[in-house]
Amino acid sequence: MKLRIGHLYPDLLNLYGDRGNIQCMMKRCQWRGIEAETVEFALEDSVDFQNLDIVLLGGGSDREQMLVCSKLRSIRESFQSYVEDGGSVLAVCGGYQLLGHYYKTEEGTIEGLSLVDLHTEQGSPRLIDNIVLENSDFSLPIVGFENHGGRTYIGENKPLGRVLYGHGNNGEDGYEGVLYKNVVGTYLHGPLLPKNPHLCDYLLSNALKRKYGIAELSPLDDSQEEAANRYIYERFVKQGTPR
Repeated sequence: MKLRIGHLYPDLLNLYGDRGNIQCMMKRCQWRGIEAETVEFALEDSVDFQNLDIVLLGGGSDREQMLVCSKLRSIRESFQSYVEDGGSVLAVCGGYQLLGHYYKTEEGTIEGLSLVDLHTEQGSPRLIDNIVLENSDFSLPIVGFENHGGRTYIGENKPLGRVLYGHGNNGEDGYEGVLYKNVVGTYLHGPLLPKNPHLCDYLLSNALKRKYGIAELSPLDDSQEEAANRYIYERFVKQGTPR
C-alpha cells in the first residue's frame, strides 16, 4: 500500500509549522510498513488531484492567501471533484478559511473556493490561546494552539469538536473547525497532528479506505503522545476555567 500526500504551496502557506503535519503522516505510515510519498507544489505547478490521497493546505498571511486563492480558483473544479469523491484534506488556519465562500477583511474580500459551506469575517481582537476540543468520535481530546483574527461560521456543517477551553471558530458558538466528508478544517496549529495522533490516523484511515477499501490501521505505541495530550487537557480543562 502507498499513500501520496500533496502539500499545496508550502513556500507561501507554512506559517504555523505545517511541515510537521506532513512529517507526522509520513512517519505513522512508515512505522506501519505503508509506503508514503510527499509531493510539494509551487504556484506555477499543475496539480493532478487524481494522483493524490491526502492534501494539506496550510496557513499564511492575508496577502499570501490572496496569491494562493487566485491560483486555487483556476483548479477549483478538480479540487471540488476530489473533495466530493471522498479525498482527504487537512486545511489549517488560512487554508481552512480558503475552503469557504469568502473571507471578508478590512482590505477587501478574499473570494474562497466554496468547497465547504462556510464563511469568515475579520474580527477583533485576535483569538489567541491554547485550545482543547471534545469529539465523541475520538477517544482522546483534540488539543492545539489558536491564533486567528478571522471569525468562521460553518452553518449546518459538523464541527471538528466542541470547545472545552479556548475560543474556537468565532468565540461565540462554542465549536471549532469543520468536518465535511473527508475534509478536516481547523484553526489548531503548532503543528496539529503530532499532538493528536488519533486525528492523524483518522486522515490516514480515510485515505486508505478510499484507495484500497481498507481502513484498519495497526496500533502504534502512542504512550508519549497520549501523555502529552493528557497533560494539556488536565492543565487547561481540569485546572483551568473552561469556556
